[in-house]
Amino acid sequence: MATTETTDRNIMGNTPPTASAPGIPDDMSFLDHLEELRWRILKGLLGVLIGVIVAFIFSDFIMDKILLGPAKGDFFVYEIIGLNASDLDLQNRRLPGQFFTYWGTLLVVGFIIGVPVFFYQLWAFIAPALQQHERKGTRMLVFYMTFLFITGVSFGYLILTPFAVQFFSNFQISESVRNDIDINAYFSALTMWSLSCGIIFQLPMVSYVFSKIGLLTPDILRKHRKWAIITIFILAAFLTPPDPISQIIIAIPLLLLYQLGIYISKVVNRNRDREIWGAEGPPAE
Repeated sequence: MATTETTDRNIMGNTPPTASAPGIPDDMSFLDHLEELRWRILKGLLGVLIGVIVAFIFSDFIMDKILLGPAKGDFFVYEIIGLNASDLDLQNRRLPGQFFTYWGTLLVVGFIIGVPVFFYQLWAFIAPALQQHERKGTRMLVFYMTFLFITGVSFGYLILTPFAVQFFSNFQISESVRNDIDINAYFSALTMWSLSCGIIFQLPMVSYVFSKIGLLTPDILRKHRKWAIITIFILAAFLTPPDPISQIIIAIPLLLLYQLGIYISKVVNRNRDREIWGAEGPPAE
């Protein structure tokens, strides 16, 4: 009976059942999927833990040269852009402040180091639901997601943070008010700006995934492009000091990412149409 039903579905033109990935059963209950997701998350967190251990081993270099770099006037980015920067006066105002800031920051750095493992576990959880040719086409997805994330974090650290740090540290409402920056505020801002850019730079991947499942088309992105431009400049104004140069520096990559998302959506939808209708394309209305 099951064989007859399967044959009928194939005759009607429906897609045949997808073979599962090696080691994954063909039929999994909802609880089995939750258990699989739990193990994937744990394995991803294991990658983050390894990243934290690596960050701890090189903690002196990471703290002094990388994380505290933008707080120093001789930071190499300031020399490249020709900015006359000044040192930040960082202070610790709480007894356990340096302790929690130290481990909290290393946890963020460990996540950045271990993010390829986390992305791979996410893909490995979704892969069994894909057909064989779809799984083959998404194997590089982990690489692209990691590349865009690292690029975004680097952009936030090397471009956004230096401008923001120097602006806010030198801004005064009165000469009688001195800027003594708390280390927790500094590291929180540094990690927020860097991770925010890393997440924002996933826009092309979001476009790819939503186009792949048929929820996004290039026409939709083009139709809402003017609203996207307004949103991007508002977001750039929120993330940067209130000066037009910094906003433009942040907005330009975001606009390019949005345009890249349109191109990716166009390619994915075109390939999807070919798979559905064949080389001749959809029938003319």
